[in-house]
Amino acid sequence: MSPRGIFCWILFFCLPLLSAKEVVVAYYNLENYLPMPRVLGGKRVENVPKPESEIEALITMLKRIRPDVLGVVEIGDQAMLADFQARLSAVGMVFPHSEWVASPEGGRHIALLSRFPIVERNSRHEVTFELDGLYHRMGRGILDATVEITPDYRLRLVGVHLKSRRAVPAFDEKKFRAREALLVRAHLDAIFKTDSSVNLLLFGDLNDTKNESPVKDIQGISGSRSAMRDLPLRDAHGLVWTHFWSEADVYSRIDYLLASEGLWPELKLSRSGIGGGREWRLASDHRPLYTTISTSE
Repeated sequence: MSPRGIFCWILFFCLPLLSAKEVVVAYYNLENYLPMPRVLGGKRVENVPKPESEIEALITMLKRIRPDVLGVVEIGDQAMLADFQARLSAVGMVFPHSEWVASPEGGRHIALLSRFPIVERNSRHEVTFELDGLYHRMGRGILDATVEITPDYRLRLVGVHLKSRRAVPAFDEKKFRAREALLVRAHLDAIFKTDSSVNLLLFGDLNDTKNESPVKDIQGISGSRSAMRDLPLRDAHGLVWTHFWSEADVYSRIDYLLASEGLWPELKLSRSGIGGGREWRLASDHRPLYTTISTSE
């Protein structure tokens, strides 16, 4: 082969490595991927894991997206996370790197799985605040991890799961969620104070719609360098809901991907969306969100 031919052969096989690298980041509320009381055969049984049929449906939903980085909420302990990793690996979605945040309230935790190395860990599992004269802790803490996608590109991910909308006797759940949101905003402000152009993606279940103050507070002041922009995600049918509350037959959007101003130009919104398929309801009461990021922008 001539030198020119050798050069063309090398160029042909190396072009994919030199071209723009794109990665898919997804987020999913797994709905109780943990042992808990469940109703089996009409009877309440303690300490029952998530049913196999539901887990298989989760995996099927994720196979359609095939993320490179995956944030999840409502995962159980680290053994449950390892179980989930193994099941994903068995179908070709290998995530050798992970971050898991211990939930102060126990049971449901936040986690991150990544094909790429996690090079910084700034998660917080003990975040306290005062409400009506009493001190409380954020129920699930704040996940904060940075992945190195290429030697020249890092992506910082913050994961949250705010207080549910279920009433509790100990406090006002709306006030509690509002205070959690302010703590998340303070965490984001601290990040932006260090690096105003950071590539930052927030994922999570905020348990409120976009018109409510917790979501607005986390987003921050529109147009400012510390603002987080809401990704306008839709499913294949143009629908935006992410959660179905079966007790009231209510569909709503309470799950979000929010991006920093520095990250926004690198998002490929035409290859972003809300996962669908007939398995969605068996898998979880939430649907997965995903976005594509170009690391060469």
